[in-house]
Amino acid sequence: VQLQASGGGLVQPGGSLLLSCAASGFTVDYYTIGWFRQAPGKEREGVSCINSEGRRYYADSVKGRITISRDDAKNAVYLQMDSLKVEDTAVYYCSTSCRMGTVLVKGDPEVWGQGTQVTVSS
Repeated sequence: VQLQASGGGLVQPGGSLLLSCAASGFTVDYYTIGWFRQAPGKEREGVSCINSEGRRYYADSVKGRITISRDDAKNAVYLQMDSLKVEDTAVYYCSTSCRMGTVLVKGDPEVWGQGTQVTVSS
């Protein structure tokens, strides 16, 4: 049971990136999949989640700029990030856990991808 995040990179402010989270050993449409990020010196924070019914949650800091989606045929979840800001710089992780505000819902099983670096800089 694994998740693999990819798609990070260096982008200028205002640019876009598409992060991918590929699952193996389980099917994502039965689970909630969450994206988290952790900037240097800061705690890991929840960014967005999508549940098995396709309902989406976004943190206030990214609402309107980030879109989470799922492709059941590819068994993957995506995070389309637009209008990126310097403060979006972080390592991004996907997980079967989901944080919505102050509430953390741990996945069962709890699986974490290895993280992908997103750097927003001019």
